Amino acid sequence: MADTQTGPTVADLFRRAQAMRKENPQTSYKDIATQIVKEFSRGAFPPTYNLTIPEQDARAPEEDWSAGLPLVLRGIQQKDWNGIACGIILSLEQTENYERESGPEGTRDDWHDRSKGIRGAVEKGVGKWMPEELVKLAERQAKNRS
Repeated sequence: MADTQTGPTVADLFRRAQAMRKENPQTSYKDIATQIVKEFSRGAFPPTYNLTIPEQDARAPEEDWSAGLPLVLRGIQQKDWNGIACGIILSLEQTENYERESGPEGTRDDWHDRSKGIRGAVEKGVGKWMPEELVKLAERQAKNRS
């Protein structure tokens, strides 16, 4: 988490909301928002230069996990922790809904394949720059995860 001078990042807030949800999946979104406000409202507001949640791109399409970011930005601009928390919760809810409806990563249909259109370029780049023994090691690791 960021220091008290710069405040938490938007990603820090999102991770905290996720952690609360993971600790107690029955917790309502409203209660998580209230807790976010309680925990963070005494500190500095998040910086606006980095309104992103990078690791979420692997969980859900950008239009889902970024749904609440305009609310977060408006909350920061208006110095309103309730607005920030509402935006964080909207992004969390959209991400969870997407996962619930689409299934876990790796079980989705071809339409949701994040590597579509770049697979050939990735294979070409990996083949050109990665030594063969590392490619084999990575393939074994991928098989072990399955």
